Amino acid sequence: MTSRNDVIAAARGYFESNHKPKKFVPGETYLPPSGKVVNADDLAMLIESSLDLWLTAGRFARDLEAHLAAFLGVRAALLVNSSSSANLLAFSALTSPALKERRIVAGDEVITVTAGFPTTVNPCIIYGCVPVFVDIDLETHNIDLSQLEAALSPKTKAVMIAHTLGNPFNVLAVQEFCKKHNLWFVEDNCDALGAKFNGQLTGTFGDIATESFYPAHHMTMGEGGAVFTNSLRLKTLLLRFRDWGRDCYCEPGVDNTCGRRFDWDFKNLPKGFDHKYVYSEIGYNLKITDIQAAIGLSQLKKLPRFIDARIKNHALLSKKLEHLRDRMILPKATPNSDPSWFGFTITLKPESKVLRSDFQQFLENNKVGTRLVFGGNLLKQPAYEGISRRVIGDLPHTDRVLHDREFILNLVKTSFLTSRIQLNLDSIPVGRSNEANNH
Repeated sequence: MTSRNDVIAAARGYFESNHKPKKFVPGETYLPPSGKVVNADDLAMLIESSLDLWLTAGRFARDLEAHLAAFLGVRAALLVNSSSSANLLAFSALTSPALKERRIVAGDEVITVTAGFPTTVNPCIIYGCVPVFVDIDLETHNIDLSQLEAALSPKTKAVMIAHTLGNPFNVLAVQEFCKKHNLWFVEDNCDALGAKFNGQLTGTFGDIATESFYPAHHMTMGEGGAVFTNSLRLKTLLLRFRDWGRDCYCEPGVDNTCGRRFDWDFKNLPKGFDHKYVYSEIGYNLKITDIQAAIGLSQLKKLPRFIDARIKNHALLSKKLEHLRDRMILPKATPNSDPSWFGFTITLKPESKVLRSDFQQFLENNKVGTRLVFGGNLLKQPAYEGISRRVIGDLPHTDRVLHDREFILNLVKTSFLTSRIQLNLDSIPVGRSNEANNH
C-alpha cells in the first residue's frame, strides 16, 4: 500500500524532473516583469495538504495565521482569498454598527493617494464613502505628507494608503495624524512585507493592515492575502465579515466553541436559536483554502531569503544605473526606513529626451519585461470618472507617473545588466518606428 510519505516523496521527485528552473542566459532568456519562486518544498506541502481532502480552511490555515502573526509580532492574522479581499475586509469591519460613533458610514471621507492600486480605494467607493485624493512624492512614490492637513475635513473618518513598492511611507507621521484626529488608519502593506520603519515592521502600525500573496509579491500562495490587527475588538469584527457575517466564531468543522450554542438570546430571534446561524453583520465568504495555506507555510520559511535577495538586487540596480542619474530619477528609501523592495522604479527626466514607451519597447526587444506603476492617476481611469471625490491640489507628481515617464523593473533577477543590453539612453530610438526592432 502506498503511504502518505511515499506520495510526498514522489511529488518531490516529480518537481525535480519537471519544474526545475531552467538556466538563465543573459540577453537570451526573457526576464518577466514578475513571477513566483517555488521549489520542491512548496509542491510537497501542497500535496500533503491535498491528501487530507479538507478543501476549505483548516489546520494549515490555522498554522499559517499563527506563524504570520508571530513573524510580524501582532495579536491576530486572518487569511483571506486575495489582497483585494483583505482591503475590502479591513474597510468593511470599520463600517460595523458595533463601533457606534466611530463607525464609517456612507458620505464619510477617507484620505488616500491617487497614484495607488485600485483595490486600496475601491472599498471606500463601494460603501458610498468619498475618497480624498492627495499627491505623492516622486523620489519615494509615497504620500505627500504635507497635504494631510489640507485633506482633513469634519467628515474624515480614515486614512487608507499603501507602502509603495516596498518603500515605507513615514508611518509614524500618519499614525500620529490619525490619533490626533481620531481617525482609523488602514495600512496597506501588500507590497512591503518585511519592510521596517524606525526598526519596526510595517503592517504593525495601523489599526488594521493588509497583505498580498499574489505571485509577484514577497511570498506567494498563487492567490491569497491577510489582514493584521492588534485589537481583539477589530479581530472579532474581521472574523464576522470574513465568515458570512455570522456571529459565531467557531472554526470550520468545529461546533460550540462558546459552550452555549443553543443558549443565546438575540432580539427578534427565538431564544436558543442556533448560534451558528446568527448573522450580526452584512458579510462575505473570503476564506482561503488549506491547499493555498500549505504553500504559504512553505514560502514563509523562505521569506527572509526572498527579502534579502530583493534588497541586494535593488542595490545592484541602483549601482548599475548610477551613471544615468542626470536623466533618471531612481528610487530613494524614505528616511528612517529599511525597505523590502517590491520593484525598481525608473522615472525618466525630460532631459533624457526619451519616451517611456520607447524605453519599454527597447527593453522588451532585449527580453526585459516592465510594468507601469499601477494605474497612474486613478482619476483618469474609466471606472473612476463619475465617482464622488475630493482632490487636493493639481496632483502634478501623480500625473507625471501617468504620462510617459515612469515604469517598474523586476527585482527577482537583475542579470540583464550583464547582458548585451547597453543602458545608454542615446542608443534608444525615439518615436514609434520599425527601427526600434533593430536595436
